[in-house]
Parts: sequence; C-alpha cells; structure tokens
Amino acid sequence: MDQADLIWMNGELVAWEDAKVHVLTHALHYGTGVFEGIRAYETDKGTAIFRNHEHIERLFASAGLYYMPVPYTQEQIKTAIHELIAANGLPSCYIRPLIYRGAGVMGLNPLDAPVEVAIAAWSWGAYLGDEGKTRGVRAKVSSWRRISGESLIPHAKASGQYLNSVLAKIESHKAGYEEGILLDSQGNVCEGTGENLFLVRDGKIFTPTESGGILNGINRRSVMQIAKDEGFELIERDLARAELYIADEIFMTGTAAELTPIREIDDRPVGSGEPGPVTKRLQQVFDDALHARAERYSAWNDIVPVPAQSA
Repeated sequence: MDQADLIWMNGELVAWEDAKVHVLTHALHYGTGVFEGIRAYETDKGTAIFRNHEHIERLFASAGLYYMPVPYTQEQIKTAIHELIAANGLPSCYIRPLIYRGAGVMGLNPLDAPVEVAIAAWSWGAYLGDEGKTRGVRAKVSSWRRISGESLIPHAKASGQYLNSVLAKIESHKAGYEEGILLDSQGNVCEGTGENLFLVRDGKIFTPTESGGILNGINRRSVMQIAKDEGFELIERDLARAELYIADEIFMTGTAAELTPIREIDDRPVGSGEPGPVTKRLQQVFDDALHARAERYSAWNDIVPVPAQSA
C-alpha cells in the first residue's frame, strides 16, 4: 500500500501513522462497520471522483441497515473526501470511507457504542493487475457459498460480511487463480469475491439479479447503463454454474477491479480464451467514463475543487 500523508478521522485530518483506534473497538471484535471503495482519476478537468454521490448514498444506506446513525451529513462526508484528496495532493487515488462502532461497549448489543467515521485515500493501481485488465484473469468457482439474505444483508457493504469473500479469495489464490467466483445457496452464479459478474452469449449480456444475494455494485449499474446505451440487450436473471462454461465472454466490474475480463474458469477457456468484442467495447466506453472523457456520462464525475493558493 502506498502511504499518503493524512487520513480524515471524526472531523479532523491526522497524520497517516497517527490514525489509530482502541484495541477494544467494537468493530474490531464483531465486524460492526460499513465502508465504501471509491476511485478518483486524474483527468483533463482535474481530479474526478467516479460517482461519489452514489457511493456516499450507499454508505449511509449500509449504516442505516446496521443501526448506525452517522454523526455527519452526506454533504459533510463529500466535503471531507474533497479536502482529504486535496490535502494529500493525490491526482488519482482509491478512497476508503469507513463507518464503525468504536470502543466503550463489549458484547453483541452495539447500540451504546459510539459511531465513528474515518476516510483514507492512497494511490492504488489495477486491483487484478494491468495485465489482467488487458488479457483477462483466471478464476475458480469457490467451494464457499455467498452469504444468504436470510442470514445477513447482502445489500449492505458491511465489514464483517467480507469474511465470506476472504475465504473464497484465499482458496482461489492458493489454488493458483487470480479470482474466485461464489455461487449462492441455490447453486446459481452470484459474484466474485469483490466484483459483480456479467456473461455474454450470442451477443446478449446476462447478469445475476439484485435479489439473488449480490451487492448491487455502482460500477455494475454504470456498465449496465452503458451496455443499454450501446444497444446491447441486457438481461438480469438467475445463471446456472454451467453457463459459465458455455459463455462467449465473461467480465467482472467493481471499483477496485474496474472492468476486468475473465479468460478462464476452472481451467476451461472462456470463448476463445481472450477478451471478446463486447467486453472490449464496454471496457473502452467505461474507461472513458471513469476518466471524464465521455460527455454523455459527465454527471458521474465529481471534480475535486482546487484549493485556493495563499498569497
């Protein structure tokens, strides 16, 4: 991880090395936190945060689902993100806002524990590697199933829930793959360890439904909009595991992964074993949207104001 100078914690900018929590922080023991992953890109218009408003909205929605009243407004968090990026002098970066239950209460009832907020930002390249974005990655269907909505809340981006993804990620890594794919409790295709999935077959694009236990990713929604604008037929439905093996193309979307093709699943090549034409087209338009080069999607780019220079 590339260290930055400052982290925003509970309304103040503190030095990176001083951004600490108590060992009895409730979230450390019980996973009572929610977070977002957001990216900002260096563009001709300045540093542009991709869909910042939507990420902050989801952050607050996740906190509400886990009974965490946020001690700041959404506008204050947006301002804090701008301030943090400017103070660190980051032209492009990954941004991690975190809302969590702090120290003061131990036990499974967290309601008397303070709700605290931290925001970090640092330089972070392609999550699955630049080569992975270009050539595609190898993936493995995990033996671990995606958490069910009957047990936790898949719609929330909650810290503790990611133990599910950690198990699948470690399993795929130890087996020699770059990524894992989780099925749901019914055996249908769900998502990657930190990405949403799309399949292409006969020119049509398929993706699991929001009701199937996936996190409704913001980049997922963005690519779905782009696909429709580009004239592709996009269908949300349950996907059987076998459909992974007969797809013409498969790709993943996520803030960290952006849009990454999958070239192989369970040692079976996907289509020709190279990123296909639909994936390449969507990847190109999506990359333009991320970097504020697509006027059609300019509303998705939140430009960070340049701080005034002192005389």
